[in-house]
Amino acid sequence: MTIPSPNIWHWPGMYEVENRAQDVDGAIFRHLRAVFDWTGNTVVDVGCGSGFHLPVFAESAHAVIGVEPHPPLVGLARQRVAGMRNVQVVDGSAERIPLADASVDLVHARTAYFFGPGCGPGIGEALRVLRPGGVLVVVDLDATAHPYGAWMCADLPQYRPASVEAFFAAQGFDLARVDTRWMFPDRESLRGVLGIEFTKRTAARAFAQTPGLSLDVRYRVHSRRKSALLEIP
Repeated sequence: MTIPSPNIWHWPGMYEVENRAQDVDGAIFRHLRAVFDWTGNTVVDVGCGSGFHLPVFAESAHAVIGVEPHPPLVGLARQRVAGMRNVQVVDGSAERIPLADASVDLVHARTAYFFGPGCGPGIGEALRVLRPGGVLVVVDLDATAHPYGAWMCADLPQYRPASVEAFFAAQGFDLARVDTRWMFPDRESLRGVLGIEFTKRTAARAFAQTPGLSLDVRYRVHSRRKSALLEIP
């Protein structure tokens, strides 16, 4: 079942500001390339949104497919990659990727559909489309790192980071923590991004606790390589 995104589905323009501010030093992509170098390979970005990360993969990949369930975002992503011959954007979801078995080398899902318990069907679908030796990488925010994690937990008291990590570990994923730096062009952009990520009360507290234009945010990267043997998610 597709879960509506609470931010990009409703505020795609402000989410674009957020995407531009996130990880300005490229730490996540450096880590991803160390896990699996997609040069000359086929990459799928599940929950690609407006396609912000597709051109980065397209610089060296043989082919890139963005998969997105929300029609307005599908349209925005297609506009972004228009003219890029090795990129396409298709309607689909984590549980229904419209690609053949064993047809891709890397499946990337960033703050998309993977929230631990309950995402088994999405993992199984990713493993279906991966070739043997391919890798599924799930990139999510690390709620154990503060201050961002404290703000997340304030708005999601039912969220248990340890339970999510235990779930992925039980599914055979490796875990890495990647520190990043967000940098905003002005204070109003920072305020706007916090406003789409948190409740009004938490966003106000987060803005007050963030002097200047930068914010340190840690991510979790869960990765699992598909073996040549039968995979049981």
